[in-house]
Amino acid sequence: MARCLQHRQMWCAAPIIQATWVPQYHANSMIRDSPQMKRILAAVKKAGIFVVLGYSERDGATIYIAQAFISPDGEIVHNRRKLKPTHAERTIWGEGQAESLKTVVDSPFGKIGGLNCWEHLLPLLRYNEYTQGVQIHVSSWPSFFGMPEPEKIAWLYHETAEASSRISQNMAIEGATFVISSSQILTEKGLEKNSILAGNPITKVPGGGFSQIFGADGKPLCEPIGEGEEGILKADICLGDIVKAKMFVDVAGHFARPDLLSLLVNPTVAKHVTTMGE
Repeated sequence: MARCLQHRQMWCAAPIIQATWVPQYHANSMIRDSPQMKRILAAVKKAGIFVVLGYSERDGATIYIAQAFISPDGEIVHNRRKLKPTHAERTIWGEGQAESLKTVVDSPFGKIGGLNCWEHLLPLLRYNEYTQGVQIHVSSWPSFFGMPEPEKIAWLYHETAEASSRISQNMAIEGATFVISSSQILTEKGLEKNSILAGNPITKVPGGGFSQIFGADGKPLCEPIGEGEEGILKADICLGDIVKAKMFVDVAGHFARPDLLSLLVNPTVAKHVTTMGE
């Protein structure tokens, strides 16, 4: 939640203002192996569910836009970081490295994948996930809003809730995978807590949410909750529907032409220091 709220502050205030709140935000970002994370792991184990948790991960003096893949046993089976923070995000968060190219893990419910926000606009990264056999994909999003009034501010459509939802739906169609699009909302309390000026032409409170679940053919599987509401969306799925969808289009299978077009991936994790002789 904190990552998404500060996402709005980052866009709505001058960069120099960041020095007034980033140190506190850094201190409140969660360390992967921390008492706070252990409480979350215990809760996941008690519930017996699989969770893809979006959070601001603190590692030393750097923070990362991260996703923790937590098994029903309450264990982090994978932790990945956004490979390329988007636009103004680069002034706050670091970049993920080669280990974050892995985006899919096994689970009792199927192969679960996850990407952060505009990682969904990296076609090569999406394709890399399709080759890992994703069946249920989790799209993690901050709060996004509708198009603001053009006389108040020039804005781009791709920076809207509608566009973000369509990006998630496109991944369901393109990858023939179920997609859980999970978004954050912004409240009046959030505006105050993060020193975002009320009445700015971009944000609407309460608002910013656009959560939805899509089928392997891109069909919406439930009614979305209100854009300013928090809640739980549910849908019954059958992994066999993936086969039906891939009969028509399997971009990492029969619908590919690797002899003409292929993806080059570098899986080697870069080191800050390499000792001679290694």
